[in-house]
Amino acid sequence: MGNKIDSETKDITEIRRRELEKSVSKKVGRAIADYDMIRDGDRILVAVSGGKDSLVLLKILSDRSAFVPIKYEVTALHVDLGYKCVNKDVLAEFLKEKGFELHIKKIDILKGKSRAQITCFWCSWNRRKALFEAAKELGCNKIAFGHHKDDIVQTILMNLLFEGQISAMVPKQDVFGGKVSLIRPLAYVEETETEELARIFGFPVPHCACPNGKASKRAVVRDFINQLQAVCPSVKTNVFKSLQRIKKDYLL
Repeated sequence: MGNKIDSETKDITEIRRRELEKSVSKKVGRAIADYDMIRDGDRILVAVSGGKDSLVLLKILSDRSAFVPIKYEVTALHVDLGYKCVNKDVLAEFLKEKGFELHIKKIDILKGKSRAQITCFWCSWNRRKALFEAAKELGCNKIAFGHHKDDIVQTILMNLLFEGQISAMVPKQDVFGGKVSLIRPLAYVEETETEELARIFGFPVPHCACPNGKASKRAVVRDFINQLQAVCPSVKTNVFKSLQRIKKDYLL
């Protein structure tokens, strides 16, 4: 009886995996098409933090390369910020088993500062710089981030509430005169989807986060959105689409 239940559970999990993976892949494909993210011959550097989102992105982009009409290459890179919770050896071994070589670029995130002085901007700026350097070294013209729909929505509200400006984390951004493009293929994918996929795939996701994560502005906005969803379930989609529906006659 127990073996039958275990077998049925595995079957249900496999069905769910196929459905979810197909759905996420379709959303990624739609985002790529809508924002012209990937073209034939692109070499894409996937910024693998070790978290669920970047690992899901790496797998989806790799899987899609086998059947989409455009040809592109995917390279995985981890920027080592010195946080002990990410076991680089475990991550590299896991990706090796999946057919990926993990490139690692180590940077000194402190650079004379104490942990208490490290801000989100400082960490992000240094990581971004390291990614640009790595893309040049590895001959990549695209850098793919695992930012999803939730990240973009949160950024829109953060910029509005804390910076007094209307702007977003764009799905595609050309830099250095178009020599490199930053892309976010998970732009239409929700965090709950990457969480479930990562769990089903058994990704070795670390159970720690940024030391400033719980007290960050992003955390405040995330909680705010969660509260709003109880009243308006479509709030994330509404915020996401708002910058595509600007009524100029009603702006100051």
